[in-house]
Amino acid sequence: MGDVFGELIGQERAVETLRRAVVGGRHAMTHAWLFVGPPGSGRSNAARAFAAALQCPDGGCGRCEQCRTTLSGAHPDVTLVRTEQLSIGVAETRAMVASASVAPVRGRYQIVVVEDADRVTERGADALLKGIEEPAPRTVWLLCAPNPDDVIVTIRSRCRLLKLVTPSDDAVARLLVERDGIDPALAAHAARAAQGHVGRARGLARSEDARIRRHEVLTLPTKLGSLSDCLVAAQNLVSSANADAEEICVPLEAREMASLQEALGIGGKGTRKPRHAQAAVRDLEEEHATRRKRIARDSLDRTLTELTALYRDVLALQTGAGAALINQDLVDVIEPLARRGSPEKTVHVLDRILETRTKLEGNVAPQLAFEALLVGIVRG
Repeated sequence: MGDVFGELIGQERAVETLRRAVVGGRHAMTHAWLFVGPPGSGRSNAARAFAAALQCPDGGCGRCEQCRTTLSGAHPDVTLVRTEQLSIGVAETRAMVASASVAPVRGRYQIVVVEDADRVTERGADALLKGIEEPAPRTVWLLCAPNPDDVIVTIRSRCRLLKLVTPSDDAVARLLVERDGIDPALAAHAARAAQGHVGRARGLARSEDARIRRHEVLTLPTKLGSLSDCLVAAQNLVSSANADAEEICVPLEAREMASLQEALGIGGKGTRKPRHAQAAVRDLEEEHATRRKRIARDSLDRTLTELTALYRDVLALQTGAGAALINQDLVDVIEPLARRGSPEKTVHVLDRILETRTKLEGNVAPQLAFEALLVGIVRG
């Protein structure tokens, strides 16, 4: 195994900055960082690798207990804040600040990694700001977000910005071969299809079901001939996204509910239901519903990303731009779509895909949003 930065492919400049900070060069280290970059660039991986290197006596060897426990989430002085919710509220943020104020027990620093800093609410940001402005002597904040503008200005202005980039297809394919033992041809195909998103590429390379689903999405426009086709296809896409969410959430929800009931003393023989137990159960059920919604929306967003790549390829053929196709394996689908339409119509479809993403972010019912999109594709 290489050092902790070994899997941050295509991020040479960012890694060099982090290495200098670990060594402690002049002005190289600061107590608050903001990691930004496009989906799949490895923001949270970079933050966790940096945390491990800061705790490691050898600057991130990847083999010692400090490195291993940090990367696995078991280090007592490294708090990994992830959320399946749509936002991080003030209560959770205050808990972060409280954990950050404690002196490190075993490591060199007390580190808090916030993987979705863009989801911190305004009230939560007020609490977080206090923790960043008045940190304990050995506290380090590592915040992650897609873009600097996604983080409230009072927070980002007090952090050192570290920009990650989309890695090349070759770099992603090389990682899949070396780390996961994927066949080189399949790795190259998955890397190209994922457009630099390492996690997505790994999923496509390792799961035949994921490849089949991607193929179904990319061939969908060729199967739409009527309004009825569009309505059925939209329903199928939303149902599939909900099924994805259910598959992920059901076992997790069961464990969380069992844990809560045990903590409340519910279900034991001869026990009485404590006061407020019903409210606590209801709150957890609401959290579960929110998480399912988010995971389903993420699945639908991947569908929109696939369709965007498809029509980008269609436009490349129509304009003769000479750009390499993302979906080279589907030339037999792309060429008929290119002949059937015009560059203007393809741009209009791409606009509709972008509008659909905006609608989903604005909480428009997914079924309605996708019906409108697919009808728009058919009508041009």
